[in-house]
Amino acid sequence: MSEDAFLAAYDPDAYGRLALAVDVVLMGIRDGRPAVMLVRREEPPQAGLRALPGGFVGVTETLDAAAARVLREKAGLSDLHLEQLYTFGAIDRDPRMRIVSVAYLALLPEAAFTAAARNGAGLLPAVIDVPWAGEAGGPVTVRDAGEGGPLALAFDHADILALAMLRLRGKLDYSAVGFALLPERFTLRQLQEVHEAILGTSLNKPAFRRRMLDRSWLEPTGVREAGTSFRPPELYRFRRPR
Repeated sequence: MSEDAFLAAYDPDAYGRLALAVDVVLMGIRDGRPAVMLVRREEPPQAGLRALPGGFVGVTETLDAAAARVLREKAGLSDLHLEQLYTFGAIDRDPRMRIVSVAYLALLPEAAFTAAARNGAGLLPAVIDVPWAGEAGGPVTVRDAGEGGPLALAFDHADILALAMLRLRGKLDYSAVGFALLPERFTLRQLQEVHEAILGTSLNKPAFRRRMLDRSWLEPTGVREAGTSFRPPELYRFRRPR
């Protein structure tokens, strides 16, 4: 059978259909702790629960384009660090039908995260509590930014968030992912605070700074931080690969 004949006879309804969605873990640092933006589901299923911003993928839309659209429409954000995290396809993950979701991780500097909480339509910041050390992995919980009780998340979004934290911890030391959580110019103190917030532990200051400076990631700006007492610290920027 020729290719044209095969395609002419092919019946796409011969197999069960499923829907494809994207969910975005929009993460930042808030008061020295990892935090995530959530939305409140207004309609069933699971109305009233918090959820990650997400949406269905259009027939003519790529996955990356769908994730970027979700960020624009639900958070008013663009040009962020955005990377594919994992595909979640449990048969019963959504009560409506078989829906497979491709999760994405998007990172915001603290000032931009705070601004998004104020300006994003319906975005609700929540603090992430990680009970496990290092890269052990396991469940995480979220609490609203007002330090309320644990929040129930819709669908399998708690699992998505737990994997996002595990991925971020795993990549922090060998990749430049942590710089997406910092402003364009930052101090070594701010860099260490980001690492400590994500790792959930204190780091030795001299050892951390020596390790960071020994790498080719940091470029001195020749500018010092304004508005500080005594001798203000120098500001650095991330040196992008050429």
